[in-house]
Amino acid sequence: MEKQETSAGASNASVFLEAPQQLIKEGSWLLRRCTKPNQKEYLKIVQAVVLGFLVMGFVGYFTKLIHIPINNIIVGGA
Repeated sequence: MEKQETSAGASNASVFLEAPQQLIKEGSWLLRRCTKPNQKEYLKIVQAVVLGFLVMGFVGYFTKLIHIPINNIIVGGA
């Protein structure tokens, strides 16, 4: 019975040791595959981010613009 317990304990330990090794292996593979964007790719990313900020800003502004009068009607100017 004790051999089964030690083998089960050993398999649990190997699982805990295998996960970080797999993470390091996959992380190093990802870093090898990554490249810096060239200027054209970088400008596309910047344009997308700026557009996202503008869209979210307008959505927030118009949402607040619509809800202020509605809130005043509900609360009744208190």
